[in-house]
This record gives sequence, structure tokens and C-alpha cells, in this order.
Amino acid sequence: MWFLKQYEELHLLKNEISTFKIDTIEKPLLLEAKQKGYGDRQIAHMLGCLESQVYNKREELGVNRVYKLVDTCAAEFEAKTPYYYSTFESDMETADGKRYSDNESVVSDKKKVIVLGSGPNRIGQGIEFDYCCVHGVLAAAECGYETIMINCNPETVSTDFDTADKLYFEPVFWEHIYDIIKHEKPEGVIVQLGGQTALKLAEKLTKYGVKILGTSFESLDLAEDRGLFSNLLKDNNIPYPEFDIATTADEAAAIADVLDFPILVRPSYVLGGQGMKIVINKEELEKHVVELQSRMPGNQLLLDHYLDGAIEAEADAICDGENVYIIGIMEHIEPCGIHSGDSNATLPPFNLGNLVMQQIKDHTKKIALALNTVGLINIQFAVKDDMVYIIEANPRASRTVPFIAKAYGEPYVNYATKVMLGEKKVTDFDFNPQLEGYAIKQPVFSFNKFPNVNKQLGLK
Repeated sequence: MWFLKQYEELHLLKNEISTFKIDTIEKPLLLEAKQKGYGDRQIAHMLGCLESQVYNKREELGVNRVYKLVDTCAAEFEAKTPYYYSTFESDMETADGKRYSDNESVVSDKKKVIVLGSGPNRIGQGIEFDYCCVHGVLAAAECGYETIMINCNPETVSTDFDTADKLYFEPVFWEHIYDIIKHEKPEGVIVQLGGQTALKLAEKLTKYGVKILGTSFESLDLAEDRGLFSNLLKDNNIPYPEFDIATTADEAAAIADVLDFPILVRPSYVLGGQGMKIVINKEELEKHVVELQSRMPGNQLLLDHYLDGAIEAEADAICDGENVYIIGIMEHIEPCGIHSGDSNATLPPFNLGNLVMQQIKDHTKKIALALNTVGLINIQFAVKDDMVYIIEANPRASRTVPFIAKAYGEPYVNYATKVMLGEKKVTDFDFNPQLEGYAIKQPVFSFNKFPNVNKQLGLK
């Protein structure tokens, strides 16, 4: 009953807000909406306006976030941990009648860097990105920056109160992040260590004039835009599977006539291989496209000719815009087409010949430089008949970077972060990887929780 009551209050508040427009809503109602947790985007929907208009209205009325220190000591004695959460409160009044907000997050005059985490654990966003964020924070601290971590996952080391100089336990969501940036005024923001969640915020950060440390949004977007990326590959004489882009089932069917089955279908700008499937006929293709359109309306669909019987491999590298160092090349054990996060893989490869290995190295260096990468990059390959094709490139930390770093005993994320900050070049590091034999990456699945599910990884 308690929860039903809360839902009722939210519903009634929504109905009340919907009777106003952006220029008629008053401060008490807007403040109540924010105190009850409504985001600017939700309020904009109720008022029939843009999210930015709600933000500007809040600024005009003085309905702003303040930050409070989390009391980790249960009030037994004074807490001094720099661990903050945001809230909205009514203005307070001093003895002489001046109004103010009680903000407990005191901004220093040090140069600062913000690292964006990956948010709650879910498929495609796991502990690997937490490793990258923590080592990124530590590297920035070594370079003399005050480090600020934004993440909202209590299960991670990045949200330990003593990892960064300041921790904002906030959603990795634009409205929250922008308020923190305006409050702290950092030198820049690192987005490439927190997986796809952090990466997706690069466009808005750029639009609002916030400096992205490392690879720019333009380069990140170029890697995601399959048409532009394929042109880049073509200009550099790098082979890739035939592909096309569809937005409707009819377009997909017409493309299938040209590409020939099997076809790998995947939506753009998603994490963890979400929605990826290999289809073998038009019936399967139409069914999957319609399903994706209902789940992700407006999302472009990438259709690639699937290289049947190919071997999949991937490479991770650090680039400073001029120099490239490949930190590791891994060969997948399963056939090409199983998502890299689900696959078993070996470091180094166990049966790729010298010709194939040289192609992988050459392609990795060309792509990293062509994308103007500053920091980490992961590239995935399909190998067939001794020809190496490019599947995709991600100019960010991948889930294999921590594995390679631990296998070789090298602090690669530390190095990459210093490159992103402009403090070091790739040539400044003395790389000395140590590994006897092979390191095997093996995922762990909770199949025991799904007793009636086929446990064999496949291509559907």
C-alpha cells in the first residue's frame, strides 16, 4: 500500500503539471516535481516543450540541484568522506533576509578531471569497465588532477569513497552530469572508460562545449556510422564484408537480394551486442527487423553479409594520434558471429599465421590513426581464406582491456589515460609484456538459473 500511495502521488502531480505550459508553471510546483524525482525530460513531456526549456526555466526560477555529503559514519562522529548525492531543497534564509541553498560540495581551485562510469550492472556493462574507470582515476591523480567520479553502482570499486578525490553517486544521465560539470568546472571529461553508457553522452557534451579528453565525439561517431566508417576503410584499402543500412523491413528485404544470406543484422549505437542476430532467409530477416523496430524505433539497422566459416579475432591498442601500440591480439575459439563478450578467446592467437597476424597489425594501426584516436581502441576482425576483414572498430576501452592488462602484467589503462590527458605519448612508455603460454578468456553464464534453456551458444 505504501508504494501504491507513492505512485498515486506521482500520478496526481503529473496530471497537475500537465495543465500548465512552460511559461506558466510556477516555482513551487516545479520544485515539487524535482523533489519527487521527475527528470527534466519527463517534465518537458508533461508541459509539451523541450528538455532544454525546462532546464532554462529551472535556472530562471532558482530550482537547482545542491549536493549533500553522504554520512558514512551513521552520525556517530563527523564524516569526512567526499561522497555526494544531489537533491532539491527550498531556499534557506539568513538573519538579514538573504536567501541561499545549502550546498555541501565545496569546489576547489585545482585542475579537475571527471571520469564517467558505466552505471548499474547489466548485460554488456560489467566489472571490466569499472576496472578501467578506477585505473583511469588513479592515472589522472598521478598527473596532478583532482579526480571526480560520477557513477551510481554500489557494487563497484569506482564508487568506493576513497577511489577518487570526489565521488558523485549520481545516475550516468545527461541532466545530472551537466549540473555537476557546471558546478565543478573540470578541465574535461573522460567518456571512453565507462562503456557505451558513458560514450553515448559524448554528443551532448560536445554540443554544450564541454571538452572530451581523448578521442573526440566526431571520431567516435565516425566509427559508429557504418557508411562513413566503410568509406574510411575503402580509402585505406582495408577489406570489410559487404553491407548496407536499412530502416524498414522492405529496405532490408531489398538489401538481402544483393548481399545474399546468411546476413548479420544489428542495430547501431547499442551495447553488448544487443539485438544482433544472424538470419538465413527473408522470413527470419523480416521478423527480426520488425522486432527491432518495435524495441528501438528510429534506430538504423546494419546488414552485413556473414562470412560463414570465418575465424573471429580482435585487437586492442593505445594511440596518441601519431603513434600506435597494440597491447594485445586475441583469437576467438567459437566461430565468427558470437558476440565478443560471450566468446572464449586466447591471448595470443593459437593458429593465425604470420600473413594474417601482419594484416591485423597493419589494419589496426591504419584505423587507429585514420580515426584520430587518442586513448584506447578495440577492433574486431573476421578471418577467411587468409584475408582479414573488419567487422567494427570501437575507439574506447573494451571489455578485453583488463584481461590483457592482467595477463601481460602491464598497466595499459594507466598509460592510455595519460595519453588522453595529453600528459604522455605512446613512445614515452617502456612496454614489457610478460606471459608464458596462453591466457584464456572464458565467460561465466548463470545457466543454472534457466534450467530449460538450450545452453549451447549459437547463431540463432
